[in-house]
Amino acid sequence: MYLTYYGFTEKPFQLKPDPSFFFPSRGHKRAAAYLEYGLSQEDGFIIITGEVGAGKTTLMRYLFQKLKQEQIVAAQLVNTRLDPDDALRMVVAAFGLSYEGLSKASLLLSLEGFLHECEQKGARALLVIDEAQNLQPQTLEELRMLSNFQSDDRSLLQTFLLGQPEFRKTLLSNQLRQLRQRVIATYHLGPLDQAETRAYIEHRLQRAGWNGSPVLKDGIFELIHDFSSGIPRKINLFCDRLFILGCLEELQSLGEAEANEVMRDIRIEFDLTASPEDL
Repeated sequence: MYLTYYGFTEKPFQLKPDPSFFFPSRGHKRAAAYLEYGLSQEDGFIIITGEVGAGKTTLMRYLFQKLKQEQIVAAQLVNTRLDPDDALRMVVAAFGLSYEGLSKASLLLSLEGFLHECEQKGARALLVIDEAQNLQPQTLEELRMLSNFQSDDRSLLQTFLLGQPEFRKTLLSNQLRQLRQRVIATYHLGPLDQAETRAYIEHRLQRAGWNGSPVLKDGIFELIHDFSSGIPRKINLFCDRLFILGCLEELQSLGEAEANEVMRDIRIEFDLTASPEDL
């Protein structure tokens, strides 16, 4: 709707993770550095935590884009409410291997053989698990066991775990002592501060072909930051609604009045009687 009205080449505030819109905030740059360090070690587990919508998946996809020239065979799990056996089947399936009707032993042999083939071809196998906070300790222990697949000098499988803040509590379980010993890097991705929120919004607008219309008045950025708590996905949701309002009202500048109107609408729709954290 507002893309044509404001002359954007693409939607600036989409909710789906898009690495081409990656914004290098201080926290995101540090998290990327930890991920790259972890990859260079070719071993163990790397853990990134953050609130819902903090940009963990976007960060991961951005890193994969940077590493396209490297030979990495990556598989991703996003459905994590699984028991240990189902998790193993999902891992095998994610790497494109047969899994139906196979015993656990057969699944493990198939996966080990595949990992050795990757090594022989000079490729590295990487397992990315999103929503890791949903994993039970028994399932995490099953995944840890996969890191026991070794060549002469290194592990054949490296694992990235992306989860919400409560995942850190799960890791403290006595059942996961051995997993904690395999973690080589961990980072918590926090929210954007007010200055970064403004820079983030302008970055996405410029990436989408912003020509300066609409003008965003200075006071609007503080309101957006306060309402979104600096969470990128919440910022996107708010700004998308803001620009729809601007288009409908044929506005060439957006300020505090428009931001407050959007804020009221969202709170009414989502029944947010207390605070925006429930979004």
